[in-house]
Parts: sequence; C-alpha cells; structure tokens
Amino acid sequence: MNTAMMNAAEQDAEIEALLIETIDRLSEDQADRTLREAAEQGNWPDSLWNAISELGLPRCMLPEEQSGSGLGLASAMRALKRTAFHGLPLPIAESMIASRLLQAAGLPMPEGIIAAGLAGEDGTMARVPWGAQANHLVAIEGRGANARVTLYQGTARIIRAEINLAGEPRVTLSPDSMSRVDSRELAHADELLMRYGALARSAQMAGAMERSLQLALQYASERVQFGRPISKFQAVQHMLAVQASHAAACSAALDGALDVTGEHPSSLCVAIAKARISEAAGLGADIAHQVHGAMGFTREHVLHNLTRRLYAWRDEYGNEVHWQRQIGQEVAAKGADALWPMLSAL
Repeated sequence: MNTAMMNAAEQDAEIEALLIETIDRLSEDQADRTLREAAEQGNWPDSLWNAISELGLPRCMLPEEQSGSGLGLASAMRALKRTAFHGLPLPIAESMIASRLLQAAGLPMPEGIIAAGLAGEDGTMARVPWGAQANHLVAIEGRGANARVTLYQGTARIIRAEINLAGEPRVTLSPDSMSRVDSRELAHADELLMRYGALARSAQMAGAMERSLQLALQYASERVQFGRPISKFQAVQHMLAVQASHAAACSAALDGALDVTGEHPSSLCVAIAKARISEAAGLGADIAHQVHGAMGFTREHVLHNLTRRLYAWRDEYGNEVHWQRQIGQEVAAKGADALWPMLSAL
C-alpha cells in the first residue's frame, strides 16, 4: 500500500470512528421508545434526521465538492451498520444509495431526503422505501445496457401506501406529479441499485444481529430461574453459541464484501454477503426471541425493534434464494476451471 492510500485509509478510519461515536450519542439522546413508536405511526423524526444530516452521514461517500466527506465505501457501510445496531427509523441507507447512483450518472446532488427505485414500463415504482417522505426521487428507467437514471423533485403521487414488518414505509408511487430535473444514461443502473441495496441491507442486518446477540447475552445473565441465571443452563448456552456463530458469520460476510476494492462493490461478493446474512438474520432473530421467552415478544422490550428489521430486510433487494441463484449463474457462466481462481481472488 503506497503512502497516498495509507493516508486515505487513516483518514477514513478517523472519520468512521467519529461517525460511530456520534451515532451512539445521538441514539442515546434522541432515539427512545416514544420516538420509535411515533415514527411507526407516520410521524417523521425531524430532529433526529436533522442531526444525522448535519453529521453528513447520508452523503458521506460523496466528494467534498458535493458536500460529502469522501468516505470510502467500507467505512460508510460500517457507519451504516451502527445506525442499524440502534434501530434508527430513518432512510439513511436509502439516501446513501440514491446519492451514489446520482454520482455515478453525473447528475446534480439535491438537498433533502432522496428516495430511489426501479420504474416499471408504465412509469410507476413499487414499494419505494420512504418514497412518501422524500422531496427528490431517483428513478431507474429501462434495464441493462439501456438503463437511465432520472432525478425528479417535488411530491410523488402515492398509489398505494404500505409498511414493512419493521413499520418502515414502502409506497407504490408515480413521479408524474413531480418535476423532472435531469436524466442520464447509465448502463446497468438497475443492477447497481440492487447491488448497493443488497450491500446496505447486509450492513444493516449485521448491525441488528450484533445488537440482538448483545441483548440476548445480557438477558440470559440477568434472568434467574431455579436459583441461577438461565445462562448457566446448557440448552440456553447452546442457543447463544448458535446465535453468536450466525452473528460472526454476518460480520465475516460483510467484511468480505467490503474488502474488495473498485469503483463499485463486487457483484459476487455482495451476492455472497446478502445470501449468507439474509439466511442468518431469520435464524438469529428466532434464537434471540427463544432466549428472551415471553419478554421478547412485548413491545415494551427493545428486542422487536431489531428482530422485525431483520425479518423485513432479509427479503429486501433480493432474499437469500435470489442471491444464491445469482452466485450459481455467475459461477456457471465462467466455467468450472475458473471457480478456484475466482474464490482465491476474493
């Protein structure tokens, strides 16, 4: 690694540490139960979003001339992971993805909340995360080599409003009520959206897995049954060991995807990460609830803020079956002789 790369890596590490420290503080100060429940009822957490925006997290991967901090992809995803550790009900991942697509297409970077999604042949966009809250919309129009990135501003026409299992808004909308700012060709922009979305969800699930394991360990050490903490029982120890192995697998899979350098994340490494982490998310969440028993199913306990996100995010931007099929197709297309060189290069 040359001096310039070392300096950049050190700078990224410093910014990453600062972001994580501030995320922890903001979460402790503002992200209480009242705010979370209000957000699920459709009340926008304006104060928390403004604090996160002032921190620069939604645009942290953009260069300084675009009001970003030029943070590398790996450090940005680890900061995103920390927001999911705290279960912040904000479109941070979605803003990162949208800004990255605009940057790749050479389009202007607007202020405010930006949502992104795939446009169908009729122009409508299905289940856009936080689409109703956004004042700008990044639409991927066309597919493959003919794909375009179009930026709209204004208020979208909502066709159907839904929420996912975590209580996060997902809307089907049309941009026909919005103003078209600009549009540029970007080959395979649809694949880029899926890839960045899968990587972001992988980082978020890894963070939620880490926190749910922490809660399970804490509860098992505090809950006393038959005169001793339940963490002393072999059956509970086994469950915690399995949960810890899934959490470790999530972190390893995410690190593997982030270690690959390049302008955009590796399609194969993202596929491996999303497939493995989506699989672990459901299993880890199940175990966390088993350890907590009835307490884990109450809304008063913080656990559901994490596990409901794990159950929801595992299916977004492709579930494990989708990405396992993608891995198989990519490996098969390159042939058997290329398999070992491909794996050894990861």
